[in-house]
Amino acid sequence: MTEPAKSFDRAALEYERGRPGWPDGVLDVVPVATHATVLDLGAGTGKLTEVLARRYARVIAVEPLRELRAILARRVPSADVRDGRAEHIPLADAEVDAVFAGQAFHWFANDLAVAEIARVLRPGGVLALLWNHDVPPSPLPESYRRRLDELRAATPAPKVDEQLLEHAPFGVEHDESVEHEQVSGRDDVLAFAASVSWIAKRDDREQVLEELAALLPPGEYAFPMRTDVTWTIRASA
Repeated sequence: MTEPAKSFDRAALEYERGRPGWPDGVLDVVPVATHATVLDLGAGTGKLTEVLARRYARVIAVEPLRELRAILARRVPSADVRDGRAEHIPLADAEVDAVFAGQAFHWFANDLAVAEIARVLRPGGVLALLWNHDVPPSPLPESYRRRLDELRAATPAPKVDEQLLEHAPFGVEHDESVEHEQVSGRDDVLAFAASVSWIAKRDDREQVLEELAALLPPGEYAFPMRTDVTWTIRASA
């Protein structure tokens, strides 16, 4: 687990309040039966886990950060919540029918984690990587967006090897998208800013958040969003 990823423990409550959820429709685009046992890997506070639990017979959620895991366990009491990392998943070989990673794969996009995912997936099982994206136009003031972009640029995002899954026993990658909307109050928008790793890890985090708060008027903000889903099937050998 990278150092920026550890910063989420520092901002667990803001992460839970500010991060967008996932539409149930994202599960309609992956070939996973409702009787399946599925794994939410890097589950955070359980926003995707909650969606999975409404659909699938058994849901295991693995999250390495204690504060996030505590919120997850309260949020989705039906889930089997476990302490663990993508590089050492606390499951048996071929234990699950599908592995989901919502807004998390970039934190563990490495050969060891992919090998572990392949180990716990049964042959014919599905790996699904989910990403939420804002869709223009943004409802946020231009001055707020500009300052947020400056802060993001100061900490480059982790790079993901686009060919990483080709090194493991996975088949053709399929890409799907689902449109949805996130309506957030002012405090929720500020909580999102507080939760992102490139702000949460800063020594001057509180000062930065005060600066952003001064740029954001009261009110509700409706964000058009798109969830991109990349899924692939584990080969039998």
